[in-house]
Amino acid sequence: MENRTILSELLLSGVTDLPYLQLPLFLLFLHIYCMTLLGNLLIILLVAIDSHLQTPMYFFLGNLAFLDLCSSSVTTPRMLFDLYTNSWKISVPACLTQVFFFILLVTTEIVLLAVMSLDRYVAICRPLHYVQIMQWKTCVQLAAGVWTLCIVYSMVHILVTLRLTFCDSNAVQSFFCDLSKLFQISCTDVFINILTTLLLGGLFELVFVLMTFIPYITVFSTVLKIKEKDKRLKAFSTCSSHLTVAFIFYGTLTFNYFKPSKRYQYTMDRVASVFYTMITPLLNPLIYSLRNQELKAAMKRVYRARRFSNM
Repeated sequence: MENRTILSELLLSGVTDLPYLQLPLFLLFLHIYCMTLLGNLLIILLVAIDSHLQTPMYFFLGNLAFLDLCSSSVTTPRMLFDLYTNSWKISVPACLTQVFFFILLVTTEIVLLAVMSLDRYVAICRPLHYVQIMQWKTCVQLAAGVWTLCIVYSMVHILVTLRLTFCDSNAVQSFFCDLSKLFQISCTDVFINILTTLLLGGLFELVFVLMTFIPYITVFSTVLKIKEKDKRLKAFSTCSSHLTVAFIFYGTLTFNYFKPSKRYQYTMDRVASVFYTMITPLLNPLIYSLRNQELKAAMKRVYRARRFSNM
């Protein structure tokens, strides 16, 4: 049997092959990351301190903002450091740690979007029972259940990935550690890993994608029957914000794995990865803050209270 050296360090491909673009991209991505942090922190703070937002819908929105903040922080700071230093090396343990948290946060957002969809279903289709069904205890239990389920799911993937070794090539064709890219450079048979990803991952995503979109069939049917124009528009506004976020999130993930052409696959990989790791977490708070009148009103109340307190 041929002796092989087991590698302990991997080399990320980065976001560009052109050295003169590294500084402009560093400044651009740093600006995007700061805006992402500020936007999501603003939503978390508003939900925490404004009494008008102490409802199940905004509790889950605060959780979504926290997820976006964390998911962006899993990949972006490391990428910014590598862009600035032009050093794209990462140890195998650090790479697997990044994979674990990336899977955890992506799957948690998938499940949370489904829970938010069910919350909208109960609020619009069963308004008289909403307070009894969506109690604070129930909301906390749902959030805890979401995190527990996704931690277990992520642990299964990472335990299967721990069996992989890297000995022939250490070049990961991405600017962060993506599970599918690790399969491509492993010198271990990855059949079990691919089977786990397809069966477990496919079933997981199918169930919660259906849970996200199917309730809206009944929701929109109910909304169209509302006679008061203001109530109907408010219901459409909250639903359209959630659906927009869901479509962007699922759309970027789908595009990343089902590309229209292999000719520009490497370039499109980079663009799609940047979009769903950096742009999507930035868009979510913008979508909710621009389309949600209650969030706008909460911002004004907090601003006025802050202004009067400084007088």
